[in-house]
Amino acid sequence: MHTRPPHHPGNRIWLLSGTGEGPPLATALLARGWRLRVWVVSEGAARSYPAAPALELAVGPIGGTKAVAEALARAEAAGEGPAWVVDATHPFARRISADLAEACRLRAQPLLRLQRPLLPLGGATLLENLSALITVPLTGRSLLLAIGARHLASAVAHSPGSRHHARILPSSGALAEAMAAGLAADRVACLRPSPGGLIERALCRRWGIEAVLCRRSGGVTEHLWHTLAAEFGLPLLLLERPPEPPGLECHGMESLLDRLGTPEWG
Repeated sequence: MHTRPPHHPGNRIWLLSGTGEGPPLATALLARGWRLRVWVVSEGAARSYPAAPALELAVGPIGGTKAVAEALARAEAAGEGPAWVVDATHPFARRISADLAEACRLRAQPLLRLQRPLLPLGGATLLENLSALITVPLTGRSLLLAIGARHLASAVAHSPGSRHHARILPSSGALAEAMAAGLAADRVACLRPSPGGLIERALCRRWGIEAVLCRRSGGVTEHLWHTLAAEFGLPLLLLERPPEPPGLECHGMESLLDRLGTPEWG
């Protein structure tokens, strides 16, 4: 087990997360007596977390390696350094996880990674990267891209001849990425995942979708596309999740809670 540096109080955790595993994890940690500082990317995500005296929310990007290391140093100098940092960000948030891992390494800060379990592949086709998309026979077919806005341009470039459609999150940045990728405005839907996949199901019908590309991220979103692909008899293409930063200690939810235990002092 990690040895906690003496300048780290024993009752604080910094948690970087979203709206999937983050809120239930925060609730479980609060019940165990931890004090939490939680970073989320938006005010909408912040509303998913419980209101509690021992929970402090920070909204917005935490910054790169230097910014994280400096934030840790300031907290330590104030006697408020975390006993643990927990990375519960999205499996495809590669830059955040890499920056966080490097900053914690530089500060000798104990870091744990919450790792979503992989869902069964079922009848889906696994793609190691977006370049592999060009090997799939998609010419003339309506392809729904549900991979996040940042990688739309690459997906379009590696599936020439397809009729591209995209479901993206409702933000100006995501819409700009979709337009820059060359998608027609009437083939882009800006929405959050809908309860039971009602809107996604309607989009598949309206657009006449013939194949779906999504990320192997685990969780409810990937499960939804497995369900809809089976329901409509569509090929489901899964983009493999990136590897974790080297040397990172990874756990599932129960294993992570066991590893963290309860505060020892502070």
